Amino acid sequence: MSRIERREMKIAGRRRLETDLREVEEELKRLEVRLEARPEFGYGSGSARAHAWEMAMARRERAEARRERLRQALDRLGEGEYGHCQRCGRTINPERLQILPATSKCVSCAQEVSQPAAGRPAGLSTAAAR
Repeated sequence: MSRIERREMKIAGRRRLETDLREVEEELKRLEVRLEARPEFGYGSGSARAHAWEMAMARRERAEARRERLRQALDRLGEGEYGHCQRCGRTINPERLQILPATSKCVSCAQEVSQPAAGRPAGLSTAAAR
């Protein structure tokens, strides 16, 4: 990849990251409004409002995590590390960055991290395996 192509990739990456960050922050504002009125959670009162509130809480947690990943990607971009795997240091495939602009790992490292270690049943967390 030429120097010009890398520069264009970073410019496009910054635009995408900033757009995604604005969108997730708008979503967080909407979720905060929905979470202001907390329904009753008394024994035997499994209301639809309580379920909707819990779902909004889960969506807020996911949105907060996404916001943090986007901010970290923007920091990496500012430090000149954007597009390089944080695990092995290799260049991340530009197509991967187009699909997952906040990614910090190349495909190989992402697969290694997500696959269970040898001899450990699938689904068992690293902490639980210790």
